Amino acid sequence: MSLSQKMAGSPVHLVSDRGPVSDRDRFCDQLIAVLPRLRRFARGLTGSAVEADDLVQAACERALARRHQFQEGTRFDSWMFRIVQTIWIDQIRARDVRKEDGDVAEERLGSDEPVRRVEARLSLDEVRRAVDRLPRDQRTALLLVTVDGLSYKEAAEVARVPVGTIMSRLARARIALQQHLAAGGGMLGSKKDAQAQ
Repeated sequence: MSLSQKMAGSPVHLVSDRGPVSDRDRFCDQLIAVLPRLRRFARGLTGSAVEADDLVQAACERALARRHQFQEGTRFDSWMFRIVQTIWIDQIRARDVRKEDGDVAEERLGSDEPVRRVEARLSLDEVRRAVDRLPRDQRTALLLVTVDGLSYKEAAEVARVPVGTIMSRLARARIALQQHLAAGGGMLGSKKDAQAQ
């Protein structure tokens, strides 16, 4: 049997130092490679390292269970971001149904004290709070484009909205962040702004 005949009947692809690489191995390699970006995205959505890890784990489980739905030739990272976002939206809706309030989320953040101290030293804590105050759609657009570096088109595919909607959400998110950070510049800055108006 020739090599081309073997390849035609097998989902095995050439080549690695370990031998032939199967579709499943390639899928797992892509999944492992995107994990840091998924964690960063999930952390931005949830505001909690613990919740972010749970969200990423759920997304990985869903991706592995639905591996057959991934279309070769499309962006694997966009597919995974969409899974993370879908699970997060489902969790938010489930919380709304159960009438779970924000106190539980604040308690979870308390366990993240060492990370929060480092961020505060680097003046990122205020930015994080400002991002957390953004509406969910604006926060998602901001994280996809500015943190994960996706293009407007890629972010639109992940969010399943038109490119113009992503651009609009991103613009509104940036304006809201600037306003919040300007207002957080201390009481003196706020008084000067108020007097100038």
